[in-house]
This record gives sequence, structure tokens and C-alpha cells, in this order.
Amino acid sequence: EMAFAERLQEINDIKIPDNFDYAKINSLGSEAKDKLQKIKPKTLGQAANISGINPTDIQILMVLMGR
Repeated sequence: EMAFAERLQEINDIKIPDNFDYAKINSLGSEAKDKLQKIKPKTLGQAANISGINPTDIQILMVLMGR
């Protein structure tokens, strides 16, 4: 449980640039791209809380942000 809590905190701390273009990420599904473009979350933690965004989408974003 401690490792899971630490991982969640790490995700909450990773910032997403304001001008991040989700449309260019081929590995994200169209629903995820649309929701992320519309909502424009500030952190990966916020993105993870969006309905329709799955853990795989968050992992893809983490890789792209160098985490």
C-alpha cells in the first residue's frame, strides 16, 4: 500500500505543459485525446481522475514526459 500511495503522489506532482498537444499522440485513443484537449488538466493526477481516461493513457503520458 505504501508503494501505491507513493506512486499516486508522484503522478499528482507531474505537471502537464499548458501547450501540450494531445492530438499528436498516436497511441492515445480518440476519446482520451478529445477529453484531455477539452479539460486541459494541469497534472497527471488530474488527468487520471477524468472519466474515460484509463491507466494505459496515463502511462503513455508519463513516458512522454520522461517519467
